[in-house]
Amino acid sequence: MQSELTSWTRLLGIAMCCASLAAQTAAGAADSLTVDGDVATPLTLTVADLAKMPRETLNLTEPDGSKIAYEGVPLMEILKKAGVAFGKEMRGRALAGYLLVEARDGYEVVFSLGELDPELAGTRVIVADRHDGRPLAAQQGPIRLVVASDNRPARSVRMVEKLHVVRLRK
Repeated sequence: MQSELTSWTRLLGIAMCCASLAAQTAAGAADSLTVDGDVATPLTLTVADLAKMPRETLNLTEPDGSKIAYEGVPLMEILKKAGVAFGKEMRGRALAGYLLVEARDGYEVVFSLGELDPELAGTRVIVADRHDGRPLAAQQGPIRLVVASDNRPARSVRMVEKLHVVRLRK
């Protein structure tokens, strides 16, 4: 009986260690943003990396009328760092591309690359890691996309993990 109890105790200890390691791994993965696809320089940015980049604040009005200030990095700055061309280079084949934004919960949205260029459409989008001066809550982040110009926040994606650039014409 004692040896059975010892075996079960060891097994339980191993299971708890594995669960703890899995939770730490998942939490670490969620604290970063991957930029890949048709980019010159694929990136993996942590929340600490984002904090060092140029920052902007967007104020959004909630359905109840309250205002929330989101702070983060302009999406265009992250895409430029990955090698996506904007400005005078955003013409011809470059316009035949899009950005797929993927969240941890499987939610996905798409932006045309042209709509993100301020010289064309200028949709203001930030990759936020703070709201009202505090880090984002777990159900929001740690990284969230915030789109200032949308009438509904359907493309303001929570728990963003990946930005995937696709060029239809290469």
